[in-house]
Amino acid sequence: MPILEMNDVRYAYGKQTVLRGVSVRLEQGKMYAILGPSGCGKTTLLSLLGGLDSPAEGQILYQGEDIAKTGLALHRRRHVAFIFQGYNLIDYLTPLENVALTAKQPALPILEQLGLTPEEAKRNVLKLSGGQQQRVAIARALASDAQVILADEPTGNLDEGTAAEITAILRDSAHKAGKCVVVVTHSNELAKEADVVFRLRRGQL
Repeated sequence: MPILEMNDVRYAYGKQTVLRGVSVRLEQGKMYAILGPSGCGKTTLLSLLGGLDSPAEGQILYQGEDIAKTGLALHRRRHVAFIFQGYNLIDYLTPLENVALTAKQPALPILEQLGLTPEEAKRNVLKLSGGQQQRVAIARALASDAQVILADEPTGNLDEGTAAEITAILRDSAHKAGKCVVVVTHSNELAKEADVVFRLRRGQL
């Protein structure tokens, strides 16, 4: 059974229809990439999967249950972890403190696994590079119990070498940790590393 699925989901901004009857089934242990031009609705689709918004029509199911009925807040809190392109870290906290907010396990080993030193983990996040901040955002997602990781352009602000490292970490999160990883991206290099690639065009997947 898929861990997360969309059934005939439709969404519109006013009179502009963004998603036109999207259906997809997503499984644990796999990394998915969603490609498409800017403004095609990729981030909207990710927001709907994560319970940040509700579709105009259709259902979104987590382990077979409609998240609209079980509660969007519960879905966001227990089932999904987000990695935003803008990091969304709390800027007056350290990496350790940011990760500890959602962690169900010690934060430092995860940060070290992602390449931060103990000294860097204790610095204010604004004193870190963009690549380091993205690692903190990923550590925060990995440290939670969420079985689904939703990443919006996770390598968009990174250099090529750092982007490759982040992509490998996301792939390992699926293959080794058994998570369902869904990545919205413009990067064909990242998409090549995914198990399944979807293209969103004219509101359809």
